[in-house]
Amino acid sequence: MKFSSGTSDRKKGALYTFSAFTLWGLFPIYWKLIQNVSALEILSHRIFWSFIFIVFLIIIERKTARIHRVWCQLAANPRQLGFVLLASVLISANWLIYIWAVNNGHVVESSMGYYINPLVSVLLGIIFLKERLNRWQTIALLLAAAGVLVQTIGFGGFPWIALSLALTFGFYGLTKKMILIDAMIELTFETLCMLPLAFIYLAHLQIAGTLAFASGPLLQTVLLIGTGIVTAVPLLLFAEGAQRITLTMVGFFQYVSPTLTLIIGLLVFHEPFTMIQFFSFALIWAGLLVFSFSSFPLMKKRRHLPFSAIE
Repeated sequence: MKFSSGTSDRKKGALYTFSAFTLWGLFPIYWKLIQNVSALEILSHRIFWSFIFIVFLIIIERKTARIHRVWCQLAANPRQLGFVLLASVLISANWLIYIWAVNNGHVVESSMGYYINPLVSVLLGIIFLKERLNRWQTIALLLAAAGVLVQTIGFGGFPWIALSLALTFGFYGLTKKMILIDAMIELTFETLCMLPLAFIYLAHLQIAGTLAFASGPLLQTVLLIGTGIVTAVPLLLFAEGAQRITLTMVGFFQYVSPTLTLIIGLLVFHEPFTMIQFFSFALIWAGLLVFSFSSFPLMKKRRHLPFSAIE
Protein backbone atom coordinates (compact mmCIF):
# COMPACT_ATOMS: atom_id res chain seq x y z
CA MET A 1 0.00 0.00 0.00
CA LYS A 2 1.39 3.38 -1.03
CA PHE A 3 0.84 6.58 0.91
CA SER A 4 0.62 10.03 -0.62
CA SER A 5 3.26 12.57 0.30
CA GLY A 6 0.67 14.36 2.46
CA THR A 7 -0.12 11.17 4.39
CA SER A 8 3.59 10.42 4.80
CA ASP A 9 4.18 13.94 6.12
CA ARG A 10 1.37 13.54 8.66
CA LYS A 11 2.79 10.19 9.78
CA LYS A 12 6.18 11.86 10.32
CA GLY A 13 4.52 14.70 12.18
CA ALA A 14 2.66 12.29 14.46
CA LEU A 15 5.88 10.36 15.14
CA TYR A 16 7.89 13.53 15.89
CA THR A 17 5.21 14.94 18.19
CA PHE A 18 4.60 11.65 20.02
CA SER A 19 8.37 11.25 20.50
CA ALA A 20 8.67 14.78 21.93
CA PHE A 21 5.95 14.23 24.53
CA THR A 22 7.31 10.77 25.38
CA LEU A 23 10.77 12.22 26.06
CA TRP A 24 9.25 14.98 28.21
CA GLY A 25 7.30 12.34 30.15
CA LEU A 26 10.50 10.37 30.87
CA PHE A 27 12.38 13.43 32.18
CA PRO A 28 11.88 12.59 35.89
CA ILE A 29 14.13 9.54 35.51
CA TYR A 30 16.89 11.73 34.07
CA TRP A 31 16.65 14.40 36.77
CA LYS A 32 16.66 11.77 39.52
CA LEU A 33 20.03 10.52 38.25
CA ILE A 34 21.53 13.90 39.17
CA GLN A 35 19.41 14.68 42.23
CA ASN A 36 22.56 15.33 44.29
CA VAL A 37 23.09 18.48 42.22
CA SER A 38 21.05 21.56 43.19
CA ALA A 39 18.10 22.46 40.96
CA LEU A 40 19.63 25.88 40.20
CA GLU A 41 22.92 24.38 39.05
CA ILE A 42 21.08 21.83 36.88
CA LEU A 43 19.09 24.67 35.34
CA SER A 44 22.26 26.65 34.65
CA HIS A 45 23.87 23.64 32.94
CA ARG A 46 20.64 23.06 31.02
CA ILE A 47 20.75 26.61 29.64
CA PHE A 48 24.49 26.58 28.92
CA TRP A 49 24.68 23.19 27.19
CA SER A 50 21.39 23.75 25.33
CA PHE A 51 22.91 26.86 23.79
CA ILE A 52 26.08 24.97 22.81
CA PHE A 53 24.07 22.11 21.28
CA ILE A 54 21.70 24.38 19.34
CA VAL A 55 24.58 26.48 17.97
CA PHE A 56 26.21 23.23 16.84
CA LEU A 57 23.00 22.25 15.01
CA ILE A 58 22.76 25.68 13.40
CA ILE A 59 26.32 25.38 12.09
CA ILE A 60 25.60 21.87 10.76
CA GLU A 61 22.43 23.07 9.01
CA ARG A 62 24.18 26.22 7.74
CA LYS A 63 21.77 28.66 9.34
CA THR A 64 24.41 31.00 10.75
CA ALA A 65 23.58 33.74 8.25
CA ARG A 66 19.96 33.69 9.42
CA ILE A 67 21.07 34.32 13.01
CA HIS A 68 22.45 37.73 12.01
CA ARG A 69 19.33 38.59 9.99
CA VAL A 70 16.99 37.64 12.84
CA TRP A 71 19.09 39.59 15.34
CA CYS A 72 18.79 42.69 13.13
CA GLN A 73 15.03 42.16 12.98
CA LEU A 74 14.79 41.81 16.76
CA ALA A 75 17.00 44.86 17.35
CA ALA A 76 14.68 46.88 15.11
CA ASN A 77 11.58 45.51 16.86
CA PRO A 78 11.84 45.93 20.67
CA ARG A 79 8.39 44.35 21.13
CA GLN A 80 9.49 41.06 19.52
CA LEU A 81 12.76 41.16 21.47
CA GLY A 82 10.77 41.68 24.67
CA PHE A 83 8.64 38.62 23.91
CA VAL A 84 11.76 36.50 23.34
CA LEU A 85 13.20 37.68 26.67
CA LEU A 86 9.90 37.00 28.45
CA ALA A 87 9.71 33.53 26.90
CA SER A 88 13.22 32.73 28.12
CA VAL A 89 12.35 33.83 31.68
CA LEU A 90 9.11 31.82 31.72
CA ILE A 91 10.58 28.58 30.38
CA SER A 92 13.57 28.89 32.75
CA ALA A 93 11.19 29.32 35.70
CA ASN A 94 9.19 26.31 34.51
CA TRP A 95 12.35 24.19 34.24
CA LEU A 96 13.56 25.24 37.69
CA ILE A 97 10.24 24.40 39.38
CA TYR A 98 10.00 21.08 37.56
CA ILE A 99 13.56 19.96 38.37
CA TRP A 100 13.13 20.97 42.02
CA ALA A 101 9.77 19.17 42.24
CA VAL A 102 11.08 15.92 40.75
CA ASN A 103 14.18 15.83 42.95
CA ASN A 104 12.19 16.61 46.09
CA GLY A 105 9.56 13.89 45.74
CA HIS A 106 6.77 15.80 43.96
CA VAL A 107 6.64 13.91 40.64
CA VAL A 108 2.90 13.16 40.99
CA GLU A 109 2.03 16.79 41.67
CA SER A 110 4.18 17.93 38.75
CA SER A 111 2.22 15.59 36.47
CA MET A 112 -0.96 17.33 37.67
CA GLY A 113 0.49 20.63 36.50
CA TYR A 114 0.88 19.41 32.94
CA TYR A 115 -2.60 17.86 32.97
CA ILE A 116 -4.00 21.25 33.95
CA ASN A 117 -1.85 23.13 31.42
CA PRO A 118 -4.16 22.71 28.36
CA LEU A 119 -7.05 24.17 30.32
CA VAL A 120 -4.89 27.02 31.62
CA SER A 121 -3.93 27.76 28.02
CA VAL A 122 -7.62 28.00 27.11
CA LEU A 123 -8.20 30.40 30.00
CA LEU A 124 -5.25 32.59 28.95
CA GLY A 125 -6.55 32.62 25.39
CA ILE A 126 -9.86 33.97 26.67
CA ILE A 127 -8.25 36.65 28.82
CA PHE A 128 -5.49 37.87 26.49
CA LEU A 129 -6.51 36.81 22.97
CA LYS A 130 -10.26 37.39 23.39
CA GLU A 131 -11.01 33.82 22.34
CA ARG A 132 -14.52 32.56 23.02
CA LEU A 133 -15.37 29.72 25.33
CA ASN A 134 -18.20 27.27 24.60
CA ARG A 135 -20.23 25.57 27.30
CA TRP A 136 -18.30 22.31 27.11
CA GLN A 137 -15.02 24.15 27.62
CA THR A 138 -16.55 26.05 30.53
CA ILE A 139 -17.54 22.75 32.14
CA ALA A 140 -14.01 21.44 31.55
CA LEU A 141 -12.46 24.43 33.31
CA LEU A 142 -14.89 24.13 36.24
CA LEU A 143 -14.08 20.43 36.65
CA ALA A 144 -10.35 21.17 36.68
CA ALA A 145 -10.88 23.99 39.19
CA ALA A 146 -12.88 21.57 41.37
CA GLY A 147 -9.99 19.12 41.19
CA VAL A 148 -7.56 21.76 42.43
CA LEU A 149 -10.02 22.75 45.16
CA VAL A 150 -10.34 19.14 46.36
CA GLN A 151 -6.56 18.90 46.59
CA THR A 152 -6.36 22.21 48.46
CA ILE A 153 -9.06 21.37 51.00
CA GLY A 154 -8.02 17.73 51.40
CA PHE A 155 -4.38 18.49 52.18
CA GLY A 156 -4.91 21.90 53.72
CA GLY A 157 -2.39 23.41 51.32
CA PHE A 158 -2.47 24.92 47.86
CA PRO A 159 -0.91 22.72 45.10
CA TRP A 160 1.49 25.50 44.16
CA ILE A 161 3.88 23.24 42.24
CA ALA A 162 1.15 22.05 39.87
CA LEU A 163 -0.29 25.53 39.38
CA SER A 164 3.13 27.15 38.98
CA LEU A 165 4.09 24.64 36.28
CA ALA A 166 0.78 25.07 34.48
CA LEU A 167 0.89 28.88 34.62
CA THR A 168 4.54 29.31 33.60
CA PHE A 169 4.16 26.91 30.67
CA GLY A 170 0.77 28.38 29.76
CA PHE A 171 2.17 31.91 29.64
CA TYR A 172 5.20 30.56 27.75
CA GLY A 173 2.88 29.14 25.08
CA LEU A 174 0.98 32.44 24.93
CA THR A 175 4.23 34.36 24.50
CA LYS A 176 5.40 32.00 21.76
CA LYS A 177 2.30 32.89 19.74
CA MET A 178 3.57 36.46 19.63
CA ILE A 179 7.03 35.52 18.30
CA LEU A 180 7.19 35.30 14.51
CA ILE A 181 10.60 33.77 13.78
CA ASP A 182 12.02 30.31 12.94
CA ALA A 183 11.68 27.85 15.87
CA MET A 184 15.35 26.84 16.05
CA ILE A 185 16.58 30.42 15.70
CA GLU A 186 14.09 31.59 18.33
CA LEU A 187 15.20 28.82 20.70
CA THR A 188 18.79 29.99 20.22
CA PHE A 189 17.90 33.51 21.31
CA GLU A 190 15.82 32.18 24.21
CA THR A 191 18.82 30.35 25.65
CA LEU A 192 21.12 33.26 24.78
CA CYS A 193 19.01 35.62 26.90
CA MET A 194 19.55 33.51 30.03
CA LEU A 195 23.10 32.41 29.19
CA PRO A 196 24.91 35.29 31.01
CA LEU A 197 23.05 34.57 34.27
CA ALA A 198 23.70 30.83 33.95
CA PHE A 199 27.39 31.41 33.26
CA ILE A 200 27.76 33.86 36.16
CA TYR A 201 26.10 31.41 38.57
CA LEU A 202 28.29 28.51 37.43
CA ALA A 203 31.38 30.72 37.76
CA HIS A 204 30.27 31.69 41.28
CA LEU A 205 29.95 28.00 42.23
CA GLN A 206 33.38 27.28 40.76
CA ILE A 207 34.99 30.11 42.76
CA ALA A 208 33.19 28.96 45.92
CA GLY A 209 34.40 25.40 45.32
CA THR A 210 30.86 23.96 45.31
CA LEU A 211 30.43 23.30 41.58
CA ALA A 212 29.21 19.73 41.06
CA PHE A 213 30.41 19.65 37.44
CA ALA A 214 33.67 17.67 37.04
CA SER A 215 33.99 17.31 40.82
CA GLY A 216 31.85 14.22 41.27
CA PRO A 217 31.43 10.90 39.45
CA LEU A 218 32.11 10.91 35.70
CA LEU A 219 28.51 9.85 34.99
CA GLN A 220 27.22 12.93 36.83
CA THR A 221 29.38 15.23 34.68
CA VAL A 222 28.27 13.47 31.47
CA LEU A 223 24.62 13.77 32.51
CA LEU A 224 25.02 17.49 33.24
CA ILE A 225 26.44 18.00 29.74
CA GLY A 226 23.58 15.88 28.41
CA THR A 227 20.99 18.27 29.86
CA GLY A 228 21.53 20.41 26.77
CA ILE A 229 20.70 17.55 24.42
CA VAL A 230 17.68 16.27 26.35
CA THR A 231 16.35 19.84 26.47
CA ALA A 232 16.82 20.75 22.81
CA VAL A 233 15.89 17.46 21.10
CA PRO A 234 12.22 17.22 22.23
CA LEU A 235 11.71 20.95 21.59
CA LEU A 236 12.99 20.54 18.03
CA LEU A 237 10.97 17.36 17.51
CA PHE A 238 7.85 19.17 18.71
CA ALA A 239 8.51 22.16 16.44
CA GLU A 240 8.90 19.85 13.42
CA GLY A 241 5.95 17.65 14.33
CA ALA A 242 3.44 20.36 15.20
CA GLN A 243 3.83 21.87 11.72
CA ARG A 244 2.71 18.61 10.06
CA ILE A 245 -0.37 17.59 12.08
CA THR A 246 -3.57 19.20 13.27
CA LEU A 247 -3.80 21.12 16.54
CA THR A 248 -6.39 18.58 17.75
CA MET A 249 -3.88 15.75 17.31
CA VAL A 250 -1.24 17.79 19.15
CA GLY A 251 -3.79 18.24 21.94
CA PHE A 252 -4.24 14.49 22.33
CA PHE A 253 -0.51 13.77 22.26
CA GLN A 254 0.22 16.29 25.02
CA TYR A 255 -1.45 14.00 27.57
CA VAL A 256 1.27 11.39 26.94
CA SER A 257 3.82 13.40 28.94
CA PRO A 258 1.95 13.86 32.26
CA THR A 259 0.62 10.30 32.06
CA LEU A 260 4.14 8.89 31.82
CA THR A 261 5.27 11.22 34.60
CA LEU A 262 2.41 10.06 36.84
CA ILE A 263 3.20 6.38 36.16
CA ILE A 264 6.89 6.97 36.92
CA GLY A 265 6.03 8.81 40.14
CA LEU A 266 3.82 5.95 41.34
CA LEU A 267 5.59 2.83 40.06
CA VAL A 268 9.25 3.85 39.87
CA PHE A 269 9.63 6.37 42.72
CA HIS A 270 6.76 4.93 44.83
CA GLU A 271 5.28 8.30 45.74
CA PRO A 272 2.03 8.12 47.75
CA PHE A 273 -1.28 8.45 45.93
CA THR A 274 -4.09 9.06 48.40
CA MET A 275 -7.84 8.86 47.83
CA ILE A 276 -7.98 12.66 47.91
CA GLN A 277 -5.42 12.82 45.13
CA PHE A 278 -7.40 10.23 43.19
CA PHE A 279 -10.58 12.34 43.38
CA SER A 280 -8.59 15.44 42.47
CA PHE A 281 -7.04 13.77 39.43
CA ALA A 282 -10.39 12.20 38.48
CA LEU A 283 -12.00 15.64 38.26
CA ILE A 284 -9.09 16.98 36.20
CA TRP A 285 -9.18 13.93 33.89
CA ALA A 286 -12.93 14.41 33.47
CA GLY A 287 -12.30 18.04 32.56
CA LEU A 288 -9.73 16.98 29.98
CA LEU A 289 -12.14 14.47 28.44
CA VAL A 290 -14.83 17.13 28.15
CA PHE A 291 -12.29 19.58 26.76
CA SER A 292 -11.09 17.07 24.15
CA PHE A 293 -14.69 16.17 23.30
CA SER A 294 -15.47 19.86 22.75
CA SER A 295 -12.85 19.95 19.99
CA PHE A 296 -14.58 17.30 17.88
CA PRO A 297 -16.17 18.61 14.67
CA LEU A 298 -19.37 16.83 15.74
CA MET A 299 -19.76 19.21 18.65
CA LYS A 300 -19.40 22.21 16.35
CA LYS A 301 -22.27 20.87 14.21
CA ARG A 302 -24.57 20.71 17.23
CA ARG A 303 -24.71 24.38 18.08
CA HIS A 304 -28.52 24.29 17.89
CA LEU A 305 -28.71 21.90 20.87
CA PRO A 306 -28.98 23.06 24.50
CA PHE A 307 -25.19 22.77 24.99
CA SER A 308 -24.41 25.00 22.05
CA ALA A 309 -21.36 27.20 21.78
CA ILE A 310 -21.59 30.68 23.24
CA GLU A 311 -21.58 33.12 20.33
